[in-house]
Amino acid sequence: MRRVLALLFLATAAVGCSSKSSEPAKIPLGEASAAAPAVTPVATERLAGPVLEHLAAPPYVYLRVKTTQGEVWAAVPEVKIENGAEVTVYNPMLMTKFESKSLKRTFDEVYFGTLTPAGVAEGGAGDNPHAGVSQPAAIEVGKVEKATGADARTVAEAWAQKASLEGKTVVIRGKVVKYNPGVMGKNWIHLQDGSGDAGKGTNDITVTSLDEVPKGQTVTIRGTARTNKDFGAGYSYALIVEDARVVKN
Repeated sequence: MRRVLALLFLATAAVGCSSKSSEPAKIPLGEASAAAPAVTPVATERLAGPVLEHLAAPPYVYLRVKTTQGEVWAAVPEVKIENGAEVTVYNPMLMTKFESKSLKRTFDEVYFGTLTPAGVAEGGAGDNPHAGVSQPAAIEVGKVEKATGADARTVAEAWAQKASLEGKTVVIRGKVVKYNPGVMGKNWIHLQDGSGDAGKGTNDITVTSLDEVPKGQTVTIRGTARTNKDFGAGYSYALIVEDARVVKN
């Protein structure tokens, strides 16, 4: 749990993602209180039952669900839903004393999760947390010209050299094939440049940044390479670029 708290928490396996299962579920930017709420892994992979109450707080909706364990509050990516609807919240993570600033309310306990299990196709309501609430059709990448400079790498080169890149600055130019804002207080970007092997997952690299970029944009990023990055709760990356600055080009 300390590892999760250290990063404030949670994001899913998608195209090119190298996590063991899915990326940790996201917390809306500006939602958490100044004092970091406690995060607790949950023994169950899902919570199910009818919705007794729903509160909209874009990009999330909070659901009061009647489960076999009793009534619980859950927060999932925003989706149209009515009271009485039967839902299943997958990969729940318990947060205690969580303050929702948009609702002006502190939940004693709330489970952050998703209404869609990991590994499903994009585009449906309640997609997994790192796929976003909804995603456009797949982006055609083609061949993206490599960035210039001593730190420049293609996506494939970064994967091939990952053992020697830990803690080093890398510059990568690629197309944004997935963009997920507000995850652990950062924006998560998946870049592809036409290099690498899709079957091995070496055609895609995950980047965290405070900068915003639209999906489909070709960008150059400069950040710090990290290997075997473990976010806890079974979520880890063999290679990720953190705290990157983004240059649109």
